[in-house]
Amino acid sequence: MANIKSQIKRNKQSAEDRERNKAVKSELRTRTKNAVAAAGTEDEEMALKAAIKRIDMAAAKGIIHKNQAANKKSGLMRRVAALREETE
Repeated sequence: MANIKSQIKRNKQSAEDRERNKAVKSELRTRTKNAVAAAGTEDEEMALKAAIKRIDMAAAKGIIHKNQAANKKSGLMRRVAALREETE
């Protein structure tokens, strides 16, 4: 454990940030899962919109990189499109 006051504060801030980031990433996975599950139903558009919004917000806050956000959105759209084609 650090003895320096500024390092003690930094460790505390890092722990809080880590918990916040963990919660946001968990929500991203949940929203993505919900969007994939809703593919081909009447709730599809709303679930997809919510997932994309959360991905964009995470990228804007620096929790994930903007390229990772783009890759996540692209992959999500491909999965939903493939599932939509299967159901039709």
